[in-house]
Amino acid sequence: MFTENQFWRRGKPSLGLFSEQLLLLTLTLIPIPISLSPLPVMALLPLTPFPHASWLTSEPNCFTQGHDGPAYDVKFYGEGDDSLLLSCGDDGRIRGWNWKEIFGSDVPMQEGKLKPLFDLVNPQHKGPWGALSPIPENNAIAVNYQTGSIYASAGDSCAYCWDVEKCEVKMVFKGHSNYLHCIASCNSSNQIITGSEDGSARIWDCKSGKCIRVIDPDMDKELNTSFPSIRCIALDASESWLACGKGRSLSLWNLPARECVMRTTTHTSIQDVLFDDNQILTVGAEPLLTRFNMNGDVISQIPCAPQSVFSISLHPSGVTAVSGYGGLVDMISQFGSHSCTFRCKGV
Repeated sequence: MFTENQFWRRGKPSLGLFSEQLLLLTLTLIPIPISLSPLPVMALLPLTPFPHASWLTSEPNCFTQGHDGPAYDVKFYGEGDDSLLLSCGDDGRIRGWNWKEIFGSDVPMQEGKLKPLFDLVNPQHKGPWGALSPIPENNAIAVNYQTGSIYASAGDSCAYCWDVEKCEVKMVFKGHSNYLHCIASCNSSNQIITGSEDGSARIWDCKSGKCIRVIDPDMDKELNTSFPSIRCIALDASESWLACGKGRSLSLWNLPARECVMRTTTHTSIQDVLFDDNQILTVGAEPLLTRFNMNGDVISQIPCAPQSVFSISLHPSGVTAVSGYGGLVDMISQFGSHSCTFRCKGV
């Protein structure tokens, strides 16, 4: 079977909550024998009772194989009837799906019925004698709807900017020395931020493609962390504050002032981070959702069903969803109580 460490080293499953519906969109890995590849499926999941456990199980309204290999991230692109659901994965592809077709269907859609509107494939690199490298995987994506751009953090140490209209690469960001885990788009300044296995985060200018700042990875040495990579980053709504999860270290950076204003340690490695107004939510390799203030003080810790939590999403109503190992998803109310826990149903 796929072990937890094998699963999240190259990426993590992601979840998204549509802005006006409490329906969960997940990219699910179905555990199968190690001799085979894990099967990624995309599913739009309402909740139905599961009679033999303390959680609920989901029957998907839409079920399709989204990628050849694990799927690592999903994002929405656009608004209203023109919204697209973007997915990326280990096959090095970014696929755009018609959200209206998914969400507006009255009849459950079966595997193979849903086709992507576009399919973007990372470029291969030429080696000696013209040999081509494997297609690098995409571990995370970010979007800038105003410029018509999709940004991907890839396994070849590069970030790619895709032109949605032309379906072609319009910029490649080079400078990291190891593969990228995460990426965020600063739409107000036309910049992106990447986090890498090399332990650094970099800020890039999207017009020139140049790195304009490296967030110093050596500043964490006093923490004596054994996990040097930056696995997750998050921007607040003002795009002035950056939170970085690096092993067991959570740091907060004031971007206009170009300084780190807070650093604290956690019990286990951080696997996702999110801003909720002036607070920071983190999840990691323990069954807890932790809420920090901007000074790094723990405000609350809420137990979660997954023993290791990979992803976190916040609905405008205040409901928080966390997903993790075993296909378990917790829905937590704005008051910190559990609304429900359910398991993604496999095939």
